[in-house]
Amino acid sequence: MNAFFFILGILLLLIAIIDLLWTILWVDGGAGPVSSRLTTLLWNGLRKISNDKSRLLSLAGPLILTATLFMWVGLMWAGWTFLFAGAENSLIDTRDQEPITWAARIYFVAYSMFTMGNGDFSPKDGFWQIATSFTTASGMLFVTLGVSYVLSVLGGVTQKRSFAEGITGQGKSGVMIVKQSWNGEDCSSIDLLLKDAAAQLSTLTQQHKAYPILHYYHSQNTEQSSAVAVAILDEALSLFKYGIPETKRPNKVWTTEASSSVQSHLSTLNSAFIKPADSTPPLPELSKLQTFGLPTKDQDDFEQGLSSIEERRKKLLGMIQADAWDWPME
Repeated sequence: MNAFFFILGILLLLIAIIDLLWTILWVDGGAGPVSSRLTTLLWNGLRKISNDKSRLLSLAGPLILTATLFMWVGLMWAGWTFLFAGAENSLIDTRDQEPITWAARIYFVAYSMFTMGNGDFSPKDGFWQIATSFTTASGMLFVTLGVSYVLSVLGGVTQKRSFAEGITGQGKSGVMIVKQSWNGEDCSSIDLLLKDAAAQLSTLTQQHKAYPILHYYHSQNTEQSSAVAVAILDEALSLFKYGIPETKRPNKVWTTEASSSVQSHLSTLNSAFIKPADSTPPLPELSKLQTFGLPTKDQDDFEQGLSSIEERRKKLLGMIQADAWDWPME
């Protein structure tokens, strides 16, 4: 009995299973301790290699997802191999009756996990038969949960890009969104957009909580970047709240709900190790709204209002920088 190999195998299996279940089934837990560090390491490495070129970074999400799946398989495969190496007679060669090699153990674990049906080796009666059953069960668990995880992540990516296009299609900055909302009397024409945006962003936020890997799915163009879209939406909300007279603003219910959705989305950044920026983003220019004929509040009042949400704006800038984009400007 080799206690070292046996204990090492159990530890690797516990790490793999806990990380897999944590990542896939625990909605509020974010990514598992191993997965979260792997994704951050790969993302930072890809940013350095690609020099923040969007075309190359667009491969980051699929590569990180694939690496995570292979990491879980590798840990389980290694764990069961070391566990069966814990005893010399754990396996029996049914053909040649020769000593069991490491290659034979690796081969046995592989076809047990993925149920290929080979019978070149068989477990010794008793404990090792039960261990083989659990080996097969762990493989089936991985395949079932792995497929579900991939489909959920891809669904989240589609939701991200749909939300982003809905916002950026109205304007490339908060100033443009506010301009589009002006109907000559007030900004009520944007009410429906705010209602839909709040609902979509709430759904997207829950998906980011369940699958933090979504933060690493980078789009090739700004129009499909949810990070940029969230910043544009929040900038427009800030302009409505601090730069436009109260009687000219959109429906307060929808602006409040949209603002709350943005705040909830920012709460998911910690799970992806995204930190607030060191500096605040540039202030939107009220003078441009005045050029379009919109009534605005005093510049000093506007700047004072934005100073009260400085930390929030730093988080937005940090989110955009982490996604390798620049702050949306006119």
